[in-house]
Amino acid sequence: MTLLKNMNILALDTCTEYCSTALIFQGQVYKKSEITSRGHSDLILGMMDDVFKQAGASISDVDALAFGRGPGSFTGVRVGVGVTQGIAFAREIPVIPISSLAAVAQHAADELNVEYIAVAMDARMGEVYAAHFQCIEGIVRLLDDEQVCPPEKFKPVSKQSWVGVGTGWNVYNDILSQNFTDNLSSVHADYFPHSTSILKLATIEAEAGRLLPAEQAMPVYLRNNVAKKKAQQ
Repeated sequence: MTLLKNMNILALDTCTEYCSTALIFQGQVYKKSEITSRGHSDLILGMMDDVFKQAGASISDVDALAFGRGPGSFTGVRVGVGVTQGIAFAREIPVIPISSLAAVAQHAADELNVEYIAVAMDARMGEVYAAHFQCIEGIVRLLDDEQVCPPEKFKPVSKQSWVGVGTGWNVYNDILSQNFTDNLSSVHADYFPHSTSILKLATIEAEAGRLLPAEQAMPVYLRNNVAKKKAQQ
């Protein structure tokens, strides 16, 4: 991972059942994760305390806060954004939003050493959150628009050999595999957005100066109609 020598970044993600946090402090990375179906708000705060104890640091040492901005569970995405805004406003530090789909792709790129990655996360309601990525010099790049769609509509954007990753490949494996047919080299459905991957992508953003004020820590749901209905309840 490329590290900023003088910047300490805390990353968190609550967008899926894989709840995680990671801290880069004085050039070292500390992490904590747990699979859970509920209680993300309380859990992520406790996990943050754990990584600070590992590092011998505190929230006052953090220079920027990275977070999984979605897509994902509506409640989970909202929790992550809320925690991020609360800390960033209180500490007056910038934020770095990172796509959950990009985090899944980065995790796969790092562990599988692959170039073309088709991410499909289960979005419930018979749909997937999906996008295509290419890994270039160790960092994944989005090749198309992120989308929420029925699995039948997620098809390869080129004739490259793709690796399918994400929970959508477990739920809709038959449909997605048929869509990619000869363009599919392997499938790894047990991949989630990890805070270590968010941290890696956030470091690139920080080095490029793409730091945002706390009020711009915004969620990305993709399924806007669901978000609107939830907000009205």
